[in-house]
Amino acid sequence: MAEKAKSAKRPYFFWDYDITEEEIRRILRGDNEVGKAWVITRILEYARWEDIWRYLTLDDIRKNFQQLGLKPYFRDLWSYALEVWSDDDGQHP
Repeated sequence: MAEKAKSAKRPYFFWDYDITEEEIRRILRGDNEVGKAWVITRILEYARWEDIWRYLTLDDIRKNFQQLGLKPYFRDLWSYALEVWSDDDGQHP
């Protein structure tokens, strides 16, 4: 039963890892840059648009962008978005 309760807390975009929302937020706040890049990458590639902004800020993405292991399509997409939002006086979702 405890196993079922733990998996219920697992965000859908980490379907293949046994990780809770609390653990994700702890990684995002922490100093482990490799772990942080992994979590941000996962969120940007697999989370729904509205959920991305529940976990990340635009500044989080900008600060960590070079370390992200994004697939080429997503790297191009997010690179373009960051460029457009920079030209738009900080306006973003």
